[in-house]
Amino acid sequence: MNSYITGKTIREAREKRGLTQAQLAGILHVSDKTVSKWETSKGLPDISLIEPLAQALGVSVIELMQGECITNRNLSGNMQRCRFYVCPICGNVIHTLGEALVSCCGVTLPPLVAEECDGEHLIEMQSVEDEKFVTLKHPMTKGHYISFLAYVTPDRCQIVKLYPEGEAQARLPVRRLGAVYACCNRHGLFKLKP
Repeated sequence: MNSYITGKTIREAREKRGLTQAQLAGILHVSDKTVSKWETSKGLPDISLIEPLAQALGVSVIELMQGECITNRNLSGNMQRCRFYVCPICGNVIHTLGEALVSCCGVTLPPLVAEECDGEHLIEMQSVEDEKFVTLKHPMTKGHYISFLAYVTPDRCQIVKLYPEGEAQARLPVRRLGAVYACCNRHGLFKLKP
C-alpha cells in the first residue's frame, strides 16, 4: 500500500457522517486541532486510533485505508456469483457470496478461478432419486486429492468437504439447474456447467 490514511478521506467521511471536527475529536478523545491536522495532511492518526476512527466515521478499516467508501448496491443476490477460497496453510475452505477480502492464518487469499473440466478432473453426475451422485476418477492420496465438491444454483450453495484416502464423491440434492465444482489441492478449481 503506497499511502496511509489521507486527510481527504477523513474529511469526506466525517462530512458524510454529518460530524464537525470537534464532534469527531470528542468521540476519539483528541483535540479538534488534531483532527484538523489529519484533514490538512499535517499529521496522521496514531495506529491505535485507526479502528476507533473508522468506527466513528461509519466505515471499515479497509475503506478508511483505501480511501474508498463501499456502497452495497446489491438489491438481489445471486449465489452463482459466489467465490471459493482455500487456505494453503490449514486447508480451510471459505465461501463468499461475491468478491471479498479474505484472509486465513495471516495470509490474504485470492479467489479460486474455475477452469473447465479436463481429463484428470472429469466430473460425472448420475441422477439418484431427487439427488445427483457426483463422482470423479481422481487420486485421493494425502498429497493429491479433491478437497471439496460444491453445487451452486442461483439460490443455494452446498459444499461437501472431502478428505484424503476417502472417496471423490458426494450425493447432492438438486432442486434447480446449477454448476458443480470440484477443487483439487494441486490443480485448483474445476467447473461442470449444467
